[in-house]
Amino acid sequence: MIEIKTSPLTNEVFNRGVFATQDISKQELLHEAPVLFYPNEEHEHIEKTLLADYAFKYGEDYTAFLLGYGMMFNHSYQPNANYKINFQNDTFEFYAYKDIKAGEEILINYHGEVENDDPLWFNEEE
Repeated sequence: MIEIKTSPLTNEVFNRGVFATQDISKQELLHEAPVLFYPNEEHEHIEKTLLADYAFKYGEDYTAFLLGYGMMFNHSYQPNANYKINFQNDTFEFYAYKDIKAGEEILINYHGEVENDDPLWFNEEE
């Protein structure tokens, strides 16, 4: 249903994204990413690495890395997919927000809310 390919949206070094291998219907589950979480106070160590840009908020007290394709989705303020956190299963569930055609890149809003247009943390001026 999905695969990793070169994305035209990213730079030369980090140039991958998630793409549909078949048509995907709106609200269809397209991926369940297992979670590897850690206490927020340990995030200061991750901030010293490139992995900091791939971490997701996981409740109030934790930060998480998503396994599988979870950390490979690129951002859009007009996403065609969304995710929900399933704390019982320790997964992030990615769903089609609208119909997605085969070959189309699957994009999420990194803020976790489809209509949130706040600046991304890595684009904010220091």
